[in-house]
Amino acid sequence: MDIVDTDTRSQMMAGISYKDTRPELLVRRALHKRGFRFKLHDKELAGKPDLVFPKYQCVIFVQGCFWHVHDCHLFKWPKTREQFWHEKLGKNQLRDARNLSELKRSGWRTALVWECALRGISPEKKTHVIDQLNAWIINGGEFLSIEGNDLANADDMDTDSYDVDIFG
Repeated sequence: MDIVDTDTRSQMMAGISYKDTRPELLVRRALHKRGFRFKLHDKELAGKPDLVFPKYQCVIFVQGCFWHVHDCHLFKWPKTREQFWHEKLGKNQLRDARNLSELKRSGWRTALVWECALRGISPEKKTHVIDQLNAWIINGGEFLSIEGNDLANADDMDTDSYDVDIFG
């Protein structure tokens, strides 16, 4: 059973934005500080990627773990209206797969940055995420997925060599 009434829940759900989320803004600002220039939410491309880098023929999606059914600690199936949520989130997964396939067919390289890779972690680990994206954008690679569990060994990195404060 839901803890709020139907109207309140509807209003709360309607207020959830699909763009300009906190994780997306963090990635945008950090990459911009590193000198990258990009388009936002290009309607001409499948899935309207969050960041589009035409110069590098690559796109980045910053994915919310709940809405895109990521297998991590941030995702839990809702206990109310289970059938509705399984159908809705299942459609999201199918649409994501279709969009990634279409982008690949069109020659675009694709990166997914999952919410769990950015939420509740140290600035050093966030820097590590941006370092991964920076290297991928410049050096290539067809597909990149950055997840929270990818950061398990990020504490071992030498962060003293970073001369840019991406969170300043």
